[in-house]
Amino acid sequence: MGSKQIAQETFDDAVQENITEFEMDPEEAVREAVQQFESQGVDLSNIVKAVRQPASENGQKQKHEILLTLDSLGRAVADSDLSGMAEQLVVFTDQCKEQLAFRYLAGQNGAYPVVFSACQLASGDRNLMLKAFYTLSAILDGQPDLLDSAGQDLLLQTLKECREDAEMTLAGIRCIRHACLKHEQNRQDFVKGGVLPLLTGAIVQHGDSADVVRTASSALRIMTFDDDIRVPFGHAHDHAKMIVLENDGLRVLIEAAKAFTDNSSVLSELCATLSRLSVRNEFCQEIVDLGGLNFMVALLADCIDHPDVVKQVLSAIRAVAGNDDVKDAIVNAGGTDLIVLAISHHLANPQICEQGCAALCMLALRKPENCNVIMEGGGALAALQAMKAHPREVAVQKQACMLIRNLVSRSRDFSQPILEMGAENLITEARATHRDCDDVAKAALRDLGCKVELRELWTGQKGSLAQ
Repeated sequence: MGSKQIAQETFDDAVQENITEFEMDPEEAVREAVQQFESQGVDLSNIVKAVRQPASENGQKQKHEILLTLDSLGRAVADSDLSGMAEQLVVFTDQCKEQLAFRYLAGQNGAYPVVFSACQLASGDRNLMLKAFYTLSAILDGQPDLLDSAGQDLLLQTLKECREDAEMTLAGIRCIRHACLKHEQNRQDFVKGGVLPLLTGAIVQHGDSADVVRTASSALRIMTFDDDIRVPFGHAHDHAKMIVLENDGLRVLIEAAKAFTDNSSVLSELCATLSRLSVRNEFCQEIVDLGGLNFMVALLADCIDHPDVVKQVLSAIRAVAGNDDVKDAIVNAGGTDLIVLAISHHLANPQICEQGCAALCMLALRKPENCNVIMEGGGALAALQAMKAHPREVAVQKQACMLIRNLVSRSRDFSQPILEMGAENLITEARATHRDCDDVAKAALRDLGCKVELRELWTGQKGSLAQ
């Protein structure tokens, strides 16, 4: 994708020039403008690729359809026309959901203050409030910077006042979720404002609502992200600890799972959040003690054909296996056989191969007895098959190399069987192809008993060589 940016007006002028100067029809004019800018390396992801609506008779200039809708919504809000506002909120929401470019153009043209005013005006009218919050959620999707402190206060107040209303709770949480994705300051502000007990409380209060449980769990997980490139150090770890220690997050999530034993999408989301909360040794153990491991293993067995679910469960198992006692619990629960089955069943999926190898790697670390189980279950062969299937995927190659190394580092008897599977050539190839694999591949080859050629790099200093 290109790194250059242009304004919407620049694109619109190019389209209009194609129509007037070169007599192109509108669709051809747009296609030609897109081709022209993309050939120059311009990123058009935030550009509305359409012809503006014709100018009105009262002299207003041409505008894109979403801006005309925004104008109509703004007039309804200004006139306190509640029925007109309700109608325009629905239309505007649908247009915002179509693509980011529409939302971005609206956001650049004052959509947020209009929508925020609509939310305030709708206060006391539940159906109108729902429509306004749906619109706020739509405009914040991909644009968390739009939300201001007044908007934060409104969302927190709504969650507190409407905690017994599942639909309003869901609408508010969706707004918060969009506002916090890739926005560290919003996350910190919401946490300081008390959002964490509101989210865990929503899961408990509406434990029979799949949408509320899934969305609130997702929002909790986003509070533990470190995805805002503008901030060098976030509070992800602190937020994870607060969710567990101050809000009983692990128990809340695992208890919620019991109501959705047949709903893989909810269970997958809960798994993903639990993996983000496994930041301490004791948290990993608590997940097992509360029955979290049992539901993960059962979910992996029941949903082995669903790649998205499998990926989330493998990631969660990998996370909780940071605790040595939990490693044994996973093996005793039959987790290793299921992980190997998942890799083999989804061998064409690089993410599953990566997460599967990583999970086995954690189970093998410092645990020779677990290595026996992994070897007997075909774990080494599955990892090498993954390497063969994805030679260009550095993450797969790296995790597989680390697994092989962990299997043989304390159990040298496994070296020969693994070498007979073709490990040396695959690891050597990974080392040659991926610079990031050099250290782990070299360690794996060394522990397998292979001859390892050290790479020497000239540092530029006299008499100095670096490996």
